[in-house]
Amino acid sequence: MEKRLFTSECVTNGHPDKVADTISDAILDACLRQDPDSRVACETMVTTDLCVICGEITTKAVVDYEAVARDAIRAIGYTHEGDGFHADTCKVECHIHTQSADIALGTNDEVGGAGDQGMMFGGACNETPELMPLPAALSRALVNRLTACIAENPRLRPDGKTQTSVEYDENDHVVGIDTVVVSVQHSVDFPVEELRSYVREQVIAPVLENYGFKVEDVAHIYINPTGNFVIGGPNGDTGLTGRKIIVDTYGGYFSHGGGAFSGKDPTKVDRSGAYMARYMAKNLVAAGLCSKAQVQLAYAIGVAEPVSVRVDSYGTGKISDEDLTALLRKTCDMTPAGIIRKLQLHTPIFCDTARFGHFGIENRPWENTDLAVELKKLAGI
Repeated sequence: MEKRLFTSECVTNGHPDKVADTISDAILDACLRQDPDSRVACETMVTTDLCVICGEITTKAVVDYEAVARDAIRAIGYTHEGDGFHADTCKVECHIHTQSADIALGTNDEVGGAGDQGMMFGGACNETPELMPLPAALSRALVNRLTACIAENPRLRPDGKTQTSVEYDENDHVVGIDTVVVSVQHSVDFPVEELRSYVREQVIAPVLENYGFKVEDVAHIYINPTGNFVIGGPNGDTGLTGRKIIVDTYGGYFSHGGGAFSGKDPTKVDRSGAYMARYMAKNLVAAGLCSKAQVQLAYAIGVAEPVSVRVDSYGTGKISDEDLTALLRKTCDMTPAGIIRKLQLHTPIFCDTARFGHFGIENRPWENTDLAVELKKLAGI
């Protein structure tokens, strides 16, 4: 019989799209650091020797956008001569103007409405300790371990990708890991076979072990399967903010509303609403009210309360999905202002999310399970 496989991928912060995300969020953080009420919608494009920053920013902060961008690129590791993209020598263009006054009418403190219409999804399941789907969690953990190795090994370069295929049984329980793929940019003096051995031992094996698996039990492992990966980063592919929305969430395991996160201040519910949906879904699972949950929120621009809230427990709920939804409505303030207060979103924490992941990462306020006890008590379970 055909195996029941689900695959998720992830990319390092040196991937061109993630470089763009990181710069956009570094600019957001720089604004919030001086002015917590900054309104930011920042888009970045990177390509060979060029970084272009565009968007709408209304803030009291005084920010050198070019310097912020160069610092972000430097922190990622693009500091090697001859790689086609360098923090100190690439051209940086800034095309920033203020936020639309029409949007501001609905998001000011008096109105407190959502910064745009749209729907957001958050999910959680009990496949991993962080209550994330295993394919996404493994792919993210592999990328973050690979990123640490890139910082330590001078023959590695910042661009990289991982992919994990997990086998499930007919009841959607994890059977094992079928395939792991890792590709990483490297210098010309790093022979491919040596690199493959290094990645297998230093990246794949310890990450799998942390999740209770052995590298020997994986049916297929591919490391730099095309061979050399010397030309990479923005020199190898143009990067844009917001092009890795599935990487940023659940690897396709749960639904996605289509809105990107990076470069957006928290009045933009594409970001804050998705964080809140994750918080609510995770607390439902942490409370033991279901083993898998997806929460959908939807908003109208300039309106504070969500126009809809929906929980789907995939048949695993100890109470009905309608009752789970009612519990969330009773315990959570889902207005943009309420979400910002609850999840501390006026603080400059966002560049770190672009670099190392939004969900399933410790010390993110939306990863807290402080609501679980109250939910369980109200459910009478």
